[in-house]
Amino acid sequence: MKLPTDHSNALVRRLFSFWAPTTRSMRGWAMASVVVNAGIAVTGAGVRVTGSGLGCPTWPRCTPDSFIPVPHPEVSMLNMLVEFGNRLVTFLVLAVGAACVIAAWRMAPRRRSLVGLALLQPAGVVVQALWGGLVVSTMLNPFTVGMHFLISIGLIAACWMLYARAGEGDGPPRRVVHRDVRRLGHVLVAAVFALLVAGVVVTGTGPHSGDVMASRFDLDIEAVARLHADIAYVVVGLTFALLFAVHVSDSTRAARRAALALFVVELLQGVIGYTQYFLAVPAALVLLHVLGSTLVWIAALRVVTSLRTRDPVPAPHSPTEVPATV
Repeated sequence: MKLPTDHSNALVRRLFSFWAPTTRSMRGWAMASVVVNAGIAVTGAGVRVTGSGLGCPTWPRCTPDSFIPVPHPEVSMLNMLVEFGNRLVTFLVLAVGAACVIAAWRMAPRRRSLVGLALLQPAGVVVQALWGGLVVSTMLNPFTVGMHFLISIGLIAACWMLYARAGEGDGPPRRVVHRDVRRLGHVLVAAVFALLVAGVVVTGTGPHSGDVMASRFDLDIEAVARLHADIAYVVVGLTFALLFAVHVSDSTRAARRAALALFVVELLQGVIGYTQYFLAVPAALVLLHVLGSTLVWIAALRVVTSLRTRDPVPAPHSPTEVPATV
């Protein structure tokens, strides 16, 4: 019987490559998972800036008596479609996550490290779906909305690690740069995460709450925006230090390129951030800023994984025969 992986059409073979995975296709599915998880973070921001956070006022149904958008006297159909569309993206994320699990499971030889990382994806989708219900039931409380984004950030990290580990062996991590440079990379990733958390606080304090009924953090927007900017300066400074370190030391080309890419993305994100600040936070720039945030995070993860590698686990040697003694 002819399998989809034997189909003459290259696109069909790629779509079903999870059934007969190679290292290349495993990494391809992992990267696809990075993309769709970043995409749902951006579409979630689209829900918020269009005021569609309660477009589907119930969960898991869109309305009390329907799973799909139907005319509702208190909710705009456009808002319902935007929120429902974001919910549909969840199924795409789940499908790609399931493909990753199947591919990791059917890899020959099977690698437990890849299976474990792949399983985090469908588990994370379930957590996100349940948390989404909490977001609706709390009327878009800024804490629950912010955690929704941060869970996506955690899933992106798991997906990126799956991508990185699929191209490595299962031996112990081996640094490819100076020890202090690798430590600087870890500090940088922690700083980027702190920057994202600060950004969530700014978002929960400022406009674009997702609905007029949503609450806001009772904080001074100017103060939290300044804090966010200060952490951004720290992140850029650390990135520049890392970029300088990998260029003057005996580092790999991959590490140098990853550090440069992160620095460029941060500068572009800074331009977007200051532009939206001076233009009173227009909705379109909020979407770009959320996209930039996910790209900064992915680029930071790329940096830290470029600073080490893992060799294949050596095959066990047969015991050496000891000559008999008389």
